[in-house]
Amino acid sequence: VQLVESGGGLVQPGGSLRLSCLTSGFTFNNYHMSWYRQAPGKERELVAQILSDGLTTIYRDSMRGRATISRDNAKNTVYLQMNSLKPEDTAVYYCNAYRLGVHYWGQGTQVTVSS
Repeated sequence: VQLVESGGGLVQPGGSLRLSCLTSGFTFNNYHMSWYRQAPGKERELVAQILSDGLTTIYRDSMRGRATISRDNAKNTVYLQMNSLKPEDTAVYYCNAYRLGVHYWGQGTQVTVSS
């Protein structure tokens, strides 16, 4: 099983980033996919989730209206488009796959929002 995130980097406040998570080794279509983040000294928190139906999405309150999660089942990939980024969005962003109590995690990609 592999989940490989990409697309992180340094961006100015108000900027945008699109994170990607390419997966392999499991049946992507059957899994709920999520993005989590963890800032230094803080617990890992859910940013957004898209269920296996590809239609149901969940966002943490602080990201609603600024983030869009999507999935491409043909490419076994989940995306997170983030707009109007703020310094408090700085964190390592992790891709997660979940089904029936089984979690798979990526290695994370750093997002830094700073001028």
